[in-house]
Amino acid sequence: MKICVIGPTYPFRGGIAHYTTLLVKNLRKKHDVVFFSFKRQYPQFLFPGRTQIDNSKVIIKVEAKPIFDSMNPYSWLAMFYKVKKLRPELLIFNWVSFFFAIQFAIIAFLTRKFTRTKVLMICHNVKQHEARPGEKVPTKLAFKNADYFIVHSVEDSNNLKQLVPNALVKKTFHPTYNFFKFGNIEKSEAQNKLCVSGNMILYFGFVREYKGLMYLIWALPMVLEKVDVHLLVVGEFWEDKRKYLEQIKNLKIGENITIVDRYIPNEEVGLYFSAADTVVLPYISATQSGIAQIAFGLNKPVITTNVGGIPEVVEDGKTGFIVPPQNSKALADAIIHFYENKNEEEFVNNIIKEREKFSWDRMVEVIESFNPNLIQSFKRD
Repeated sequence: MKICVIGPTYPFRGGIAHYTTLLVKNLRKKHDVVFFSFKRQYPQFLFPGRTQIDNSKVIIKVEAKPIFDSMNPYSWLAMFYKVKKLRPELLIFNWVSFFFAIQFAIIAFLTRKFTRTKVLMICHNVKQHEARPGEKVPTKLAFKNADYFIVHSVEDSNNLKQLVPNALVKKTFHPTYNFFKFGNIEKSEAQNKLCVSGNMILYFGFVREYKGLMYLIWALPMVLEKVDVHLLVVGEFWEDKRKYLEQIKNLKIGENITIVDRYIPNEEVGLYFSAADTVVLPYISATQSGIAQIAFGLNKPVITTNVGGIPEVVEDGKTGFIVPPQNSKALADAIIHFYENKNEEEFVNNIIKEREKFSWDRMVEVIESFNPNLIQSFKRD
């Protein structure tokens, strides 16, 4: 099957760039894939982080044609003409934010009107984590110009069908990120390199309000009453860090927390996960989590909250624990239970057994099921 993919990759950083790169790499094992990458992702004044550029020494990269510029309509038309010339069976967009709604809608509309190419949108978040006024109309416009959809959670499937009731959508697991495993780093070696020791829990990823770090900080004193642990908070703060530091100071837990306030380059990610016993994701809201899939790719159990599609990925009592959101007591109890019952080895073995259902091969199979030559019986309403 001939496929065109539009999405970010190196030199842009972040989970969606990694996802799109790995998607293309795995699709190319069986299909003819042309990858149109971004020349410009977001205007810098709209980006909350310090930089959009990936400064990693170890690069996750595939051959791509950098054409799409989010702020240049001429590039959107250029994208369409490229697709028209190539005549692929499938054009794939990675949907993350309504910021790209108009751009994607124009390209998708022209593609469907003037070619026989079908449009597939892989939706990472149908709705924004932090809702913004006016996002529904442009999102709906973009979705109405797609033929097929893939989502990674039931919640996203339901949200999608609220916008496009007749959507042809399939749900599959977010594939595992296992490319951060550069060599086998023993836990003791990783902790030694990071100048930490003992029982170690890891919060990883950007710090934003919806990710619930504050609840984990509030849980830590309760954990320390029963278990001596150290919390690694690793990720760039996308909001005021002072309120977190004030809480840490007031709770007198500074000696039990290490904060690494920066984007972690690819070659260092495995080091932080290797140093930890478990990854804690205290999300207030979410649809699914790339961080959970990094954890599973590196054989780390996950303690998280019952939000979005995360409970579809983390099996409570088998590969981690699920607790109610915004509940520091429940979070603390789960962490204590993990250590007191010595669950790490058992959970790691279960993660290894279930690896296949999170494979990229399975993701490719789902995309193949949308081959227009195989699904002529599907018709749009």
